[in-house]
Amino acid sequence: MSILIGPMKLHLNGHKELTSYGEVKNIVAGKKVYIPLQACTDILVNAGDYVKKGTMIAKRNDHFVVPIFSSVCGKVLGIEEVELKHNPGQKIDHLVVENDGCEDFERPFEPLDAEKATVEELVTFMMNAGIVGCGGAGFPSYVKYRGAKGIHTLVINAVECEPFITADYRIMNNQVEDLLYGTKAMLKMSGAKEALIAIKTTKKDLIAKVNEALKGQDAMKVVEVPDMYPMGWERTLIYEIFKKRYDRLPGEIGVIVNNATTAISFAEALKEGKPIIEKLITVSGDGVKNPSNVRVPVGVSVAEIVAQIGGYAQDEVRVIAGGPMMGKTATSDEMVITTASNAITILKPDPVDTIACLRCGRCNDNCPAGILPVRINNAEEAGDVKLLAKLRADQCIECGMCTYVCPSKIEVTEGVRRGKALLRAATQK
Repeated sequence: MSILIGPMKLHLNGHKELTSYGEVKNIVAGKKVYIPLQACTDILVNAGDYVKKGTMIAKRNDHFVVPIFSSVCGKVLGIEEVELKHNPGQKIDHLVVENDGCEDFERPFEPLDAEKATVEELVTFMMNAGIVGCGGAGFPSYVKYRGAKGIHTLVINAVECEPFITADYRIMNNQVEDLLYGTKAMLKMSGAKEALIAIKTTKKDLIAKVNEALKGQDAMKVVEVPDMYPMGWERTLIYEIFKKRYDRLPGEIGVIVNNATTAISFAEALKEGKPIIEKLITVSGDGVKNPSNVRVPVGVSVAEIVAQIGGYAQDEVRVIAGGPMMGKTATSDEMVITTASNAITILKPDPVDTIACLRCGRCNDNCPAGILPVRINNAEEAGDVKLLAKLRADQCIECGMCTYVCPSKIEVTEGVRRGKALLRAATQK
């Protein structure tokens, strides 16, 4: 805690009881799936080709290597440029596959015994399996381990601090052995002596289950962290555990962090030769009739998911890609699930009356990044790029805390987002 900027974290009403213990529902893909091909340099299939579940369809092969796989069986119809519904103005190519309902799986790579494999073999395997961060970021995971040096601790982030989201919690409960297998493989890749699985102290049942599975595993253990937001943010989590700060990356202080579901996805790839072609995500909020965790193929739309779990609670709702704090409101429920998706939050509209800034300083006091949101808002309104740089607008993680605590009901986070974009545009000239 900083005496200058306050606690930088807050306990929120999680609403997690809506989906913590219900059945995980399997979503069936519709007639067409739209698989995002963001940043892909190589398209490996053509219109008219037949693909199966697991067929490699494209690959990013520039400064990162990220293969993309088909989530359904069927005929490739072609490539369509589609505007991202949660990021209006940005368009990316999507591969359109006509789903024939067949369940044939084409293993795109052979399994690998993590205990017998070398570190180099594991890193290469992770790269070729297309394992990306499953907590929402989608960053290629192999990059964290490639040439890793001086790492003393691997942290598996199982905190899941955003309201409504319980996907990590459910998949860990269902696949605890995969969690440990993936963690053990990542520990070997990191060269660290210890792996810490960070879980909120309120998740007593999950903590007990993981601890039971960890018996005899001296190099891995659970570490309990407070039920606070944004405890799942890398910097907040690392400071909570190690009481250390770093400049750019956790590796600077000898730490690698990966999401719990990423570890499970890695285990599935190692044991079964299965890439990320489906996701377990949370669909929750007061705008949907039956909040649920669902297992859904990549490329399926939110509209199809909601239809299969009972529909919306009313005609007018707000659809958010992600959680209500860090997620982005979509312009349409035709938005599709990606390999990085972890939640869709659906809320009834809640109009608020905004008043002038009271200059109370709450946004500054509660900012986990230690920046000054209200001053960044003012600099953005004035178009002052130099001041935006001085105020470190680029350090904002868009956690939504400043908007949440604002008594004037100002969309502070949106102002900071615009400030970041203005600063980024200026530095790219």
